[in-house]
Amino acid sequence: MSQGSGLVRTTCSSGGVPGPGQPSEGLLDPVYPRTQGALLKVAQMVTLLIAFICVRTSLRIDYSAYTFFEVVTMCDLIMILAFYLVHLFRLYRVLTCISWPLSELLHYVIGTLFLLIASIVAASKSYNQSGLVAGAIFGFLASFLCLASLWLSYKISCITQNDSALQEVGSQGSLRVEMEGRA
Repeated sequence: MSQGSGLVRTTCSSGGVPGPGQPSEGLLDPVYPRTQGALLKVAQMVTLLIAFICVRTSLRIDYSAYTFFEVVTMCDLIMILAFYLVHLFRLYRVLTCISWPLSELLHYVIGTLFLLIASIVAASKSYNQSGLVAGAIFGFLASFLCLASLWLSYKISCITQNDSALQEVGSQGSLRVEMEGRA
């Protein structure tokens, strides 16, 4: 009996095995741009760009408040674009040293918080100038879209323990965060 050499493939990445509707070959994922997450990312990028342009082209009264708004919107836009490209080109399969779901979760939590603060500051310092008010409104809209993306990407739910565990531990609930089958 002769033993021939065989090809052994192992896959160990944060992306895991491709799910239904996801092709396993090729660099570009043709399905991703039509997914709900990708469409939300595109909507976020468009609203952030419009908010930036509205504020940038307006006459400013408080320079530091709107500079903060511009920095937050551009940083958020660049990060969302980076995550979009990571999913589009399947870079999560190549760069396995990064926990992509965790990094995207942290980005959305921190970025949305900063964007909401910057929009509140921009709205309070707008002094009824139409461009600044429009920038603040688009900032709030982008904050809402980021929250929607966070909510739809990561299922956050409060669950209670079963009856037998309640008798032993007490009537405390627990918070569970489930990540969908994301890269």
